[in-house]
Amino acid sequence: MDKIYAMQLFVRVAELASFSRAADSLGVPKGSVSRQIQSLENHLGTQLLHRTTRRVQLTQDGMVYYERAKDLLSNLDELDGLFIHDPTSVSGKLRVDMPVGVARNLVIPRLPAFVQQYPGIEIELSSSDRLVDVIREGFDCVVRVGTLKDSGLIARPLGRLSMVNCASPSYLERFGYPETLEDLSSHAVVHYAVHLGTRPQGFELYQDNSTRWVKTGGILTVNSTETYHAACLAGLGIIQVPRTGVRDALRQGTLVEILPQYRAEPMPVSLIYPHRRNLSRRVHLFMEWLASVMKEYVDSPA
Repeated sequence: MDKIYAMQLFVRVAELASFSRAADSLGVPKGSVSRQIQSLENHLGTQLLHRTTRRVQLTQDGMVYYERAKDLLSNLDELDGLFIHDPTSVSGKLRVDMPVGVARNLVIPRLPAFVQQYPGIEIELSSSDRLVDVIREGFDCVVRVGTLKDSGLIARPLGRLSMVNCASPSYLERFGYPETLEDLSSHAVVHYAVHLGTRPQGFELYQDNSTRWVKTGGILTVNSTETYHAACLAGLGIIQVPRTGVRDALRQGTLVEILPQYRAEPMPVSLIYPHRRNLSRRVHLFMEWLASVMKEYVDSPA
């Protein structure tokens, strides 16, 4: 038995809570993964995983072994690249997640330069509006936009995205340009909610270091940033978004900035990653590159 390989398989199964998903992510047969971990358990003389038909969970011994194994594998990765300075020698798989708008507008256009510099790094890029489980789903790092909840993970502030209020020319032609907060009572706002069914709060206003909400009209609530933008382009109402996400639309005139004196609070951008004493070289390189990309679009961290 190759103990290092078995350990790598175990860590992936533990993070994904599934033999099948771990096997798929590593491109190996499920049976091979199961046999390797069984051999590892026999070698250690303890059960690391509770197996049921629906899910896989760590035992108490498994939790202890998982944390130690992560640190050991991270140290081995670091040792492998300690004296190697050739970028082409860095290899392995990265699993990252970020909001759709960040991926589409900021990262993807610059990604060819990164993969050309580090051709041995294989990237799995997840992008959606849902908050992924960094540990359980096996992500190396995650970009989060917005206020963070305490998750026990490491958070690296990257800056803050300035907000703008936008409407389409067709909407403004029909309803006119709002010039004061009082005008908003007769205007429609497209509401965004992560979970549908929550009560829309209205138009967000950030002044004097505090946030308040102005009541508006508006009958549409969406839970996707893509749909949020599309609804505004279709003339269904006003939206409040990071300027970077609508920069091209503003330049092309398909969206128009309104009420520049009344803006929402800038949105913090953070890089989230698991608590590890040492990051693998490929993860460290990608996070540094990502931070440099974001630096061009964000204000300095607060």
